[in-house]
Amino acid sequence: MNVYDFDGTLYDGDSTFDFIRYLMGKYPRLIARIFPIGVDFVRYKCGKFDKTAFKERMYAMFSLVPDVEGEIALFWEKNLSKIKAYYTETRRPDDLVISASPEFVVIPACRAIGIDRVMASQVDPKTGKYTGINCHGAEKIRRMQERYPDAVVEDFYSDSHADDPLARIAKRAFMVKKDRVFPWPGYKK
Repeated sequence: MNVYDFDGTLYDGDSTFDFIRYLMGKYPRLIARIFPIGVDFVRYKCGKFDKTAFKERMYAMFSLVPDVEGEIALFWEKNLSKIKAYYTETRRPDDLVISASPEFVVIPACRAIGIDRVMASQVDPKTGKYTGINCHGAEKIRRMQERYPDAVVEDFYSDSHADDPLARIAKRAFMVKKDRVFPWPGYKK
């Protein structure tokens, strides 16, 4: 199977931040949330705030949107074109996407491009609260091995060294930067 990260890898950008910008354009009252989120971000970067807690504070704005699932469908109607072109050349029927972004953001896009196997962070779209562990780093491997214990990762694609653990277990690993796909730096198998 091929395994892909989503943001920056299959999707040109960060889908969660793009969705938040989309919501702010539609619901201007959300703009008032920018300053407190910025303060929380600085606290997180300074090590005074947990990453999951920071993300939950950011995602809390979803509670102010009457129909988050409806908005995500409209968002993807406008943004599905940001799926990178290389995917059409590498796709396989057993592809798996593993992302730290919320499931409710990633799954609709993956379904639209024909990917049925998706794992992402479990976040309640109505509250912004995590209902599981942030699907990041080594947690991606744990979840994949739990759901697909016999999986063999033929090719792995990501834009981030945060995914080094997945790159190490793949037969081949590739770094994706914008429209370029190249062998994972330092990869040895």
